[in-house]
Amino acid sequence: MKNNMAQRHQRITLLMASILCLMTASLIVGCGGSPVDATIGGTVNGLSGGTSVGLLDNGGDPLTVNANGSFTFAKSIQAPNAYNVTVGTQPTGETCSVNNGSGNVSQNKGNVTNVSVTCMATPTANNDVLGTVSGLAAGTSVILLDNGINSLTVSTNGPFVFPTALNVGAAYNVTVGTNPSGKTCLVTNGKGIIPASGTILPVVVSC
Repeated sequence: MKNNMAQRHQRITLLMASILCLMTASLIVGCGGSPVDATIGGTVNGLSGGTSVGLLDNGGDPLTVNANGSFTFAKSIQAPNAYNVTVGTQPTGETCSVNNGSGNVSQNKGNVTNVSVTCMATPTANNDVLGTVSGLAAGTSVILLDNGINSLTVSTNGPFVFPTALNVGAAYNVTVGTNPSGKTCLVTNGKGIIPASGTILPVVVSC
């Protein structure tokens, strides 16, 4: 009888210990373990020489990367907390984007190493709105407008270029602001979007 009671007590004790272990399993690696800390990192590609990109994790822990290759944030993240890698400062003349930048640290997967930061040149080229004028009489001029704002006075037949260039993807709309004395000028090919090539179909102004 005493042996049976002792064995029963032992089983109850083991059962309680198992329940306690399960209750704390989300915070520790097995009973007697400790919370897992993981570093957050990955690779940078496409960064031009002499430039740098500023990265953030969860809006803080700033990291400046000066060359292509691997990177690791200084602060680790404890499981099961989240990480979120973003670009804090873009490099000069380039735009960087982040892939696989967010998630939660896992108890079983260790350090995060698959964040990918890809940089590429930012389209910054300005492109001229240009064309030709024909039919102007000597001593007269036509005033042209681009997008109703940029003004250009043309006093001779031949090519013209608006003084204000536009970025790739911007719209242009060339119209006649003031006709020359005694004539009316018509605009052909006056509207469009600046293409990636930067070369538009020339605007034709016939007076």
